[in-house]
Amino acid sequence: MNLIKKMLAAHAAVLALWAVSAQAATNDDIAARLKPVGEVCVQGEECKGIEAVAAAAGGGAKTPDDIITKHCGACHTAGVLGAPKIGDGAAWKARAGERGGLDALLKSAIAGLNAMPPMGTCADCTDADLKGAIEKMSGLK
Repeated sequence: MNLIKKMLAAHAAVLALWAVSAQAATNDDIAARLKPVGEVCVQGEECKGIEAVAAAAGGGAKTPDDIITKHCGACHTAGVLGAPKIGDGAAWKARAGERGGLDALLKSAIAGLNAMPPMGTCADCTDADLKGAIEKMSGLK
């Protein structure tokens, strides 16, 4: 019986220490633990802090070189699956001639063509961004 009392006393002591430490937390500590890790933004409504997220994600201005490096170069550097190579003006000119010019190449890039996905994997690029990248890769204007 004495052993049971000692075991219960040990558990009671542990619970008492835990309760004291739990009460020692300030409201600020509790608020910090409960702080949301994110925020849901609804299209068309103001979303606080979205500028910081966009800047952190590289949402700033894109140069043709940035787009080519991040999205186009994987296929167009080596000419994967018949993609015209960067700087091969003759191949790009022939492709533009077949399809109807630089604007037709842009439409193909936007819609996707053969193995190239829509927007050439650059989902957040504008049409102007893509056109700049195509002009840089092809030498066409």
